[in-house]
Amino acid sequence: MEKIASFTVNHILLNPGIYVSRVDKVNDEYITTYDLRYLKPNNGLYLSTKAMHTIEHLGATFLRNHKEYKDEVIYFGPMGCRTGFYLILKGNRPSKEIFNLVNEMNEFCIVFEGKIPGEDIRDCGNYLDLGLDETKKFCIKYKEDFLLNPTEDRFIYSK
Repeated sequence: MEKIASFTVNHILLNPGIYVSRVDKVNDEYITTYDLRYLKPNNGLYLSTKAMHTIEHLGATFLRNHKEYKDEVIYFGPMGCRTGFYLILKGNRPSKEIFNLVNEMNEFCIVFEGKIPGEDIRDCGNYLDLGLDETKKFCIKYKEDFLLNPTEDRFIYSK
């Protein structure tokens, strides 16, 4: 079998950032999968399931309600390796073009207070595995490690 595209990325050189993972054409339209890399891979620190799950709930809620992008969002969810998230949007935009959207979403997670959207047995399959404190720590780390100083190399995969 051929290696899939995401396994050809050099994870040794990968740092927190926003990367285009793949662009697919469906009929006459493009969809782009973005790699929102919150943590450096294989570095000993991984998103806890509680934080990952909470960012998924808050991020999806924010994105699907965003005035500009809500109709462009196809999917937002965690990576199995627990170092980031995949965001799939309609269209074919370079990763830098969604920087403000990702920054806004991350800030939304940092300042969010109150009941987490979907934090109910009726709305979620694991509603007890959510928590704002851990979530905020990881989102602040992403902000400090990337969003406050988005250098060019954090938008394009290294070979």
